[in-house]
Amino acid sequence: MGSVSSRSHTTEAQVVMMGLDSAGKTTLLYKLKGHQRVETLPTVGFNVEPLEAPGQACLTIWDVGGQSPLRASWKDYLEGTAVLVFVLDSTDDARLPEAVAELTEVLEDPHLDGVPLLVLANKQEAPHALPLPEIRDRLGLQRFPGLCWELRACSALTGEGLPEALGSLRRLLSYRSPPS
Repeated sequence: MGSVSSRSHTTEAQVVMMGLDSAGKTTLLYKLKGHQRVETLPTVGFNVEPLEAPGQACLTIWDVGGQSPLRASWKDYLEGTAVLVFVLDSTDDARLPEAVAELTEVLEDPHLDGVPLLVLANKQEAPHALPLPEIRDRLGLQRFPGLCWELRACSALTGEGLPEALGSLRRLLSYRSPPS
């Protein structure tokens, strides 16, 4: 009986993690799972991993490859998504407009109606990383009325900001609204 009671407080949810190639999605995923350092190759297709998060959330994380030819299939992963995580490379100022364009296209998908967004500004440990306020302004997410979103600075290499990112993920899971 105790296990049934405990189980009823667990949230199970699908989280899709997207972003341009080399943003650090796979490294972030495995750092969140507790790995110290993981050598990664460009993701062709996707990685799927379970993740126990604070607040008794049992998440299934879909880490979707970000190379240009793979982006056409991103929308195939959106149905049933509880939270969308978009990872940005904070050091790649030149590709930020491309990342914003890809995120904008994804956010216009009807499968994401009512789905909150967590943007992770990765690689913040680098001395030339863009500051969070500049990233926020350039994302222009205010163009999406009703979108519940958070922006967090983090480093997949050092783990800095990841506890806060998990806290944001937990909050966003509680904010999600049913699709219209």
